[in-house]
Amino acid sequence: MTFEGIKDQLEKYSSEGKKMFTTSSFQSHSIVLLHIISRINKDIQVVFINTGYHFPETVEFKDKVAKEFGLNVIDLRSNTPKFMQRGPDGRLLFTSDPDHCCYLNKTQPVDALLMQNDIWINGVRADQSAVRKAMKIEQPAPHGTVRFHPMLDWNAKMIYQYQKEYNLPKHPLENSGYLSIGCEPCTRKVDPEMMEREARWYGMNKTECGLHTDLVK
Repeated sequence: MTFEGIKDQLEKYSSEGKKMFTTSSFQSHSIVLLHIISRINKDIQVVFINTGYHFPETVEFKDKVAKEFGLNVIDLRSNTPKFMQRGPDGRLLFTSDPDHCCYLNKTQPVDALLMQNDIWINGVRADQSAVRKAMKIEQPAPHGTVRFHPMLDWNAKMIYQYQKEYNLPKHPLENSGYLSIGCEPCTRKVDPEMMEREARWYGMNKTECGLHTDLVK
């Protein structure tokens, strides 16, 4: 979608009285959608899913971008304390059951957030994974909500061109070889032969956290 197309759709939702929010991982490529939103409606709530496992650089970058763009950013955390996020062997879940770790720290909190909103503005792109390639611009989500995917038809080149045009800040770890940045224990640098998302949950046959598989219909 073009900037004008995104603007028209967000204004349509607003005129219909829809309550909107967006989530962001605050990676370099995520900043494009946040910048677009800041140009249209700074009152739209931006949710940072704070798992407690993020790189310190990500948290600092989040604060920097929020201030620079004038965004309304909140942290969303799990209701399950870390001492309860352990497997039968006593190890933290990210080492033994990463799917359940993602469920407790990401999917479950966002599912609760959907109950309070109508529209989830989500920055997934079709070129990121097979799961995302199958998505549509608008898709039903739990609790009668709608997922709006304005960046679905954007590609990496378009993201780069927008970043360059507006001189957007970059995540500080990007220059160190991190291109898909999530929780620190489950993120590694990208090797030349790897797809971008393969740097997440490396060796675990997992490329999605559940937000884009469980919270979509």
